[in-house]
Formats: sequence, structure tokens, C-alpha cells
Amino acid sequence: MKRIFLVEDDQEIARNLIRLLSREGFAVTHAANQKETSVVLDEQRFDLALVDISLPDGNGFAVCTAIKDQQNVPVIFLTASSDETSVVMGLNMGADDYVTKPFRPRELVARINAALRKWACSPSVFNIGSLHIDIASGLVKKEGKEVFLSPLEYRLLLLFINNPQIIITRERLLDELWDAAGEFVNNNTLTVYIKRLREKIEQDPAKPQIILTVRGIGYRLGGNGDAAE
Repeated sequence: MKRIFLVEDDQEIARNLIRLLSREGFAVTHAANQKETSVVLDEQRFDLALVDISLPDGNGFAVCTAIKDQQNVPVIFLTASSDETSVVMGLNMGADDYVTKPFRPRELVARINAALRKWACSPSVFNIGSLHIDIASGLVKKEGKEVFLSPLEYRLLLLFINNPQIIITRERLLDELWDAAGEFVNNNTLTVYIKRLREKIEQDPAKPQIILTVRGIGYRLGGNGDAAE
């Protein structure tokens, strides 16, 4: 049974969604605000999240970042706004899809199933040299020993893994870290994060082979970056 995390402050909408999704064979856990979300994510694992953008104590963008950092499952935004800026912002922050309220129940179920199918086809285990990353469990190992990364360090590593053939500019990395930290992040801070991550995952941080510097532009993933079979 697939487990869905529903983050929705409107109790009536939440009740209706829980009934709908339960009939479709999903197990649903509900949180009404951002504070409850943090507690639930620490206690349970999910296969997909439905997140309302407007919450009483925050917004769905911050919740999406927290979900991706901790569990990295597909996220579908529920929004009362079809405003293009909100939609683009949500997708750029890692959301997999969005549904505008009021939505048709069958369409929502179809989008959930499509996101789950797409996610199931995506590799969840990667090997780069002696580094092993299991996205499903959030586990990182170097030479068989677990490596403990901070949420920002892990998010940074996932960004490189998910873009193996792309040079990622410093501007894009700054945007990603801003979203995750919720505070000002500058070029010096980014350099510190890259340095800390290299110290944990590289064999020789002074001669990095996993996160390579592209002078004047940004960074790119080195090694083979192979998805494990």
C-alpha cells in the first residue's frame, strides 16, 4: 500500500481527500500546518506528498524543501492559484506536479499514479567511485562506512547527482541553498558548503574527483555517476 502525506490546512478539503485516497487504496497521513509536518516527517516514511501552498504558519514551498531534504519523494502542490509565478516557483523548488483547486478527483488520482510510476522508474541508488548514495533511504556511504551529512550538504549532493551531465552555476546553487536554509546565502557561504561536502565525500578533498570546479562558472559532477542496477 502506497503511503501519502497530505499537508492541507482546510479541514473539509482534507477530510474529502482522505476519503477519496483511502477508497483508491492509499494510506493517508494528514498534517494541517508546517509545524505538524516537521513532527510527522521525523516519525514516518512516505511514497508521495500532497502539499497545499498556503499554510497558516508558513508556505508549501518550505514544506516541499523539507520533504525533499528528509525523504526525497515526489511532491504535488495543491494550489488555489493558477498564477504562473507560483507554479514556476514550485516546480523550480523540486515539486513534481501541481493541481489547481477546485480539482477533479479522478484527475488528482491520475496525477498521483503518474508521479508514482515516474518515480518508480527513476534510479534511487548511485555509485561514484567509492561513494554510495541510496536516495530512498537517505543513506550515504564512503568505502562502506556511513557518511553523515547535514540537510544542506545532502541537498547539495543530490543536486549534483540529479544533474550528472550539467555544469551547475554558482547562481543556481545559491538559489537552491537559499530555498533550503530560508536565510541569506552568499558566495562565501557557498564556498564553505562545497568545502565541507568535499571533506566528507572525497578521497582527497584537495584534489576532488566527485565535485569538480569549472572555473568562472560553477561545478559539475565528476566520476561516472552511475546509477546502480
